[in-house]
Amino acid sequence: MKNIIGIVAGEPNSISSEIIFKCWKLIKKNKFNDFIVIGSIKLLTAQQKKLGSNVPIYEIKRNFKLNDVKKSKLCVLNVDYEQKKPFDKISVKSNKYIFSCFNIAINLIKNKKISGIINCPISKETLFIGKNYGVTEYFSKKLNEKDKEVMLIFNKKLSVAPCTTHIPLKYVSKRINKGDIIKKVKTINDFYINKISKKPKIAVLGLNPHANSSEDFSEERRIIKPAIDQLKKMKINVVGPVSPDTVFANYKSKKINVIFGMYHDQVLTGFKALFKFKAINVTLGLKFTRVSPDHGVASDIMGKNKANPESLIESIKFLNYMK
Repeated sequence: MKNIIGIVAGEPNSISSEIIFKCWKLIKKNKFNDFIVIGSIKLLTAQQKKLGSNVPIYEIKRNFKLNDVKKSKLCVLNVDYEQKKPFDKISVKSNKYIFSCFNIAINLIKNKKISGIINCPISKETLFIGKNYGVTEYFSKKLNEKDKEVMLIFNKKLSVAPCTTHIPLKYVSKRINKGDIIKKVKTINDFYINKISKKPKIAVLGLNPHANSSEDFSEERRIIKPAIDQLKKMKINVVGPVSPDTVFANYKSKKINVIFGMYHDQVLTGFKALFKFKAINVTLGLKFTRVSPDHGVASDIMGKNKANPESLIESIKFLNYMK
């Protein structure tokens, strides 16, 4: 049985439709698994007209069969959405539509209609207004997998993962703990072994500058180092606490595969400087694989035909070649 990938259209007022159209044109001749788009046909058609694209759109039903999905057309499972203009300002007006797309994708996963989900960019600030979480946490909550999720930003050369995700920096020191570090690093290690066929070397970063603190309470001494010691007893190849200011300069010479940091920007800043669009966001710890392009909605260039589809292409490649 061939596997079908579900691409959630994401924020309607963004570059999502553009990268979907460009991606379809670039990969339709390759031997990739077929994919369907979960989104509004009316909106996609209007946006395609504005972008000057000519991708043939074909509607499929929610009870589609494998033979209904055709490589010669962009197959879309329609979700109702009313919008007067092809592109508008990003606002909470789109939230109901986006959540409908997410929930349809989750139901397709549960019914084994699709094997994995790729969600195109959303605006966290408007979709999860007032909440300190994002899509990673939303999927885990909907699937009763809360606190099991791990955000991994993946590239074959190097991946990164934060212990805490979408929370303000002032809360980080209060939220990191030995148990979470052990659980998340183990999840990453298992993923590499079971899906990538590789035992990774994982560098665990300290929280303080130079992974050191002279204060009576040191997160490195009280939390991070004991977690690393326990992981080593579990035969997981970890090193640390590693200084965050040199790890991205030395990862090649140290043969590091994954950098595990204590907060979001500690690992994402250096990683994006190195790899730009050649990376994807993978949610580990769920019963299915969820990935997304590792970039935002790019509202400044939406509708201008300037968007780079490379990260979406990498997402599709990842789901195709994973074990």
